Amino acid sequence: MPGALFAIVGPSGAGKDTLMRAAAQRLPALHLVRRVITRPSAAGGEDFEGVSEAEFARRLAAGEFVLHWQAHGLRYGIPAQVREVLGEGRQAIFNGSRAMLAEARAQFPALRVIHVTARPEVLAARLAARGRESTEDIAARLARAEIGLPAGIEAIEIDNSGALEAAVEALVAALQPESEKRSS
Repeated sequence: MPGALFAIVGPSGAGKDTLMRAAAQRLPALHLVRRVITRPSAAGGEDFEGVSEAEFARRLAAGEFVLHWQAHGLRYGIPAQVREVLGEGRQAIFNGSRAMLAEARAQFPALRVIHVTARPEVLAARLAARGRESTEDIAARLARAEIGLPAGIEAIEIDNSGALEAAVEALVAALQPESEKRSS
């Protein structure tokens, strides 16, 4: 039986990567997809593979990504190896973009979407604390925070404005198969 693929989406600063890492600690079989991004690896913040524009273009042309998109002046790719993980019957989760969900659903019809949000003041504080973006970049990211999900995309909603533990519990519950939820 193929595994389940989850896309976790939401505005920058909502805590998607933090929630994914915490869920993986509780669900050891969960595969965290390591994105490829045209950003220096030293930028930190999440576990990703930083590559140049040229390397990203080469990998894209070689068919090494099952999904790819552009946002915030960067290119993002989901490595094709995720298909192997799913073929093993494992669950996989990737940090995606709301704008690419229609394409992702076309490639993976059973894709499950988790939409993480946080109050604007929480987002602003988290983005500033990262120290990666200028004031202008933070303002642009906050403006994009209001963008909703594409039409026809249903999602599990998680508000990560408050205690991290509450949001982690909500994510872990969303990732558990229905059979496990009923038996626990």
